[in-house]
Amino acid sequence: MTVALAHTILGDRSRPMLVMSSSLGTTRSMWEPQYALQSQYCLLLYDHRGHGESPAPDGPYTVEELGADVIALLDHLGVHSASFCGLSLGGMVGLWLASHHPQRIDRLIAMCALARLEPVSRYSDRALAVRAGGLASIAGEVVSRWFTPAFVERVPTTVGRFTRELTGQSAEGYASCCEALASCDLRDRIHRIDAPTMLIAGADDPIVRPSAAVLFGASFRDASVAVVPDAAHLVNVEQPDIVSRLVLEHLAEQRGED
Repeated sequence: MTVALAHTILGDRSRPMLVMSSSLGTTRSMWEPQYALQSQYCLLLYDHRGHGESPAPDGPYTVEELGADVIALLDHLGVHSASFCGLSLGGMVGLWLASHHPQRIDRLIAMCALARLEPVSRYSDRALAVRAGGLASIAGEVVSRWFTPAFVERVPTTVGRFTRELTGQSAEGYASCCEALASCDLRDRIHRIDAPTMLIAGADDPIVRPSAAVLFGASFRDASVAVVPDAAHLVNVEQPDIVSRLVLEHLAEQRGED
């Protein structure tokens, strides 16, 4: 059963719609560095089930369920198709949508995401740890993968905000989304994706390394890969200008712009 996702719409509804899907442990506010995209697109930002203001039903969850929630949201809003931009868990939801509901996804941007994240034990073990000790027990380890040491030193207030946001999530919702990542394997579906795709990787991401992103890109019919320097897992936060430019360039191809 789908859940009603908490969401925000930014920009003129007459413009092409871009759905923005956040990373595990964050909310739709993580896309604040990209809010300026609303000058050209209608942005639909939402919280995954178990995150932010969305319901947190008992788990475990699957990426299929997370994707079905998005389809239900689009149906509720009367949106037949949209472009999709997701990071990490959000990127894997986008991959699922583009491979299972190709008619709903115009163009796809998947940041710091793969068809399968390995080792899967990282996420199954984390689910156990969160259920046993709460989100505070894993916050330091998780946030250390989100940002480079240089960014932590330069902008500690931003790092602190994301840490507080992580520890403020539903423990059950977070753990259940960890289990969604642990069970997700889209490797046999990627060849079915018709939507032109851009993969974005952080040069310093310890979770999805650039070499893995480049190899992954070769499995698509139509995909480009961009590696962003001086960025770890939350690449859109560390390098907002570069990421926004890449997103606009990829989407502009759809509109036939130079």
